Amino acid sequence: MVSDDTESESAPRAVGCFATTHWSVVLAAGSGDSPQAATALEQLCRIYWYPLYAYVRRRGYSPEDAQDLTQEFFAGLLGKHALAQITRQGGKFRSYLLTALNHFLVNEWERHRALKRDERRVAFSFDALDPESRYQGEPTDEATPEVVFERQWAATLLEQVMNRLRDEYVTEGKTDLFQRLQPCLTGAEPMLPYANLAARLGMTDDAVKMAVHRLRKRYGELLRAEVVHTVASPQEADDEIRHLIAITAR
Repeated sequence: MVSDDTESESAPRAVGCFATTHWSVVLAAGSGDSPQAATALEQLCRIYWYPLYAYVRRRGYSPEDAQDLTQEFFAGLLGKHALAQITRQGGKFRSYLLTALNHFLVNEWERHRALKRDERRVAFSFDALDPESRYQGEPTDEATPEVVFERQWAATLLEQVMNRLRDEYVTEGKTDLFQRLQPCLTGAEPMLPYANLAARLGMTDDAVKMAVHRLRKRYGELLRAEVVHTVASPQEADDEIRHLIAITAR
């Protein structure tokens, strides 16, 4: 479930953002040779590769072909002079990726299929990622490739946010607190009444309520920070968050 509590505290903790991984950094690079922008693009691609793999599989390609195509697509995207082809018209990173992938599938598949597998460039290896096992866990519905892509885009982004939030609590020595309170964010399982949580955590009811409030607020801050990575400007973040809420509510 996506939280829409993005209100900032008067003195919030520093968001652990990668200052060089915003999509806006990539767009601002223009036709210049920018190592910072190249690093930013690679970071984004490493996070958001799976929605594209799921899209290609739903288009009807075999697991082997889907892996080859996805790897080759990212290899080209991260290749030399690729930044020169990315313009401000790219809009959101999500939209840009899907448009670029469709162009690749239409115009490049025949040529790339003729290449031997071991001659293809690899942007990053799928060996440890096991994309097909992950894909087999997809709902067996009649969703279009576009719906699968957007659904997995939202899931990947929210997973990234949750991992960062968990890491913060672990670093602060609050692993048990996070595990007890996480259901209030995900809705994956019923959350225990505050009185029960208070007894288990050795806290007062009011302290638990405050801890839940802080968890939700921090989740909202990290959600917004992650979304900002994928849009051209911070002003677009609210629209993108609303879009994610709509996707997860389907």
